[in-house]
Amino acid sequence: MCAKFTSFGIKSNILNYFCKINFPKASKRGLYYESFMRLDNEPDYIDGSYLGLISADFVKIADHIKEASYQIRERKISQFPIFPVSKEKIAIGSLLYGQFELGNEWNYYASMLEEFVQRRLVDAEMLEEFEAAYKNADEFCCLFVVDEDFVNFLYIPYPED
Repeated sequence: MCAKFTSFGIKSNILNYFCKINFPKASKRGLYYESFMRLDNEPDYIDGSYLGLISADFVKIADHIKEASYQIRERKISQFPIFPVSKEKIAIGSLLYGQFELGNEWNYYASMLEEFVQRRLVDAEMLEEFEAAYKNADEFCCLFVVDEDFVNFLYIPYPED
């Protein structure tokens, strides 16, 4: 399974490509926020084995997430559903599926761009850029991965039937 990264991620070692956005980072005291956002269209690097872990887990729950995405858009709750995923409990979105509920190893939450703006995870001034970068929600799932070594938006295609 191939995944593409949006340009809205963080890499603390490439600060000159970033501008204002608030992303949580893990610390011993919980989540804290840094203000950075990638504006170039270069995909972020992620270790292949790490991507494999996320992809393998996503496949187990993809049909349920795709239906949730459809319902969020169909009911006009938001045209930009975002699904935060984390192995630890986080306070972003509403929990859809906890760890191990469907054989999954990650917690899956349902959220939307509007919540990310409200919580200042996405800067309101960057809303147009985010919306322009957002991929077709019928084909791709917008995950917001929160892990110790990685916090980023990740577009991953839904498996074909």
